[in-house]
Amino acid sequence: MKRTLLAGVAVLVLACPAFAQSTTVTTGSAPAASVTIAPEQRTKIKTYVTEHKVKPVTVKEKIAVGATLPADVELEAVPADWGPGLTSYRYVYTDNHVALVEPSSRRVIQIID
Repeated sequence: MKRTLLAGVAVLVLACPAFAQSTTVTTGSAPAASVTIAPEQRTKIKTYVTEHKVKPVTVKEKIAVGATLPADVELEAVPADWGPGLTSYRYVYTDNHVALVEPSSRRVIQIID
């Protein structure tokens, strides 16, 4: 019994750093959208925006996760090299941040610093 308990604790301790490696965000609205972005993907996204000199958009309100973007804000298509899990989303670049957006609702699901 003790060995089983110790083995379980050891698995949890070893698994904790793995969970800290990625970020998962779930929006509060139904249906809930969830996206996981690994640190390497975050770096790739920021590098893409810098290298391709993506023009930042200006928005009156501060963009935050869960916010709905106005209809006049142009959403950009997510490049395939950002990862297959992200291609169904769109993005905007503003205030040195990339905001991933669910295109049908225009709701921000993730902010990449």
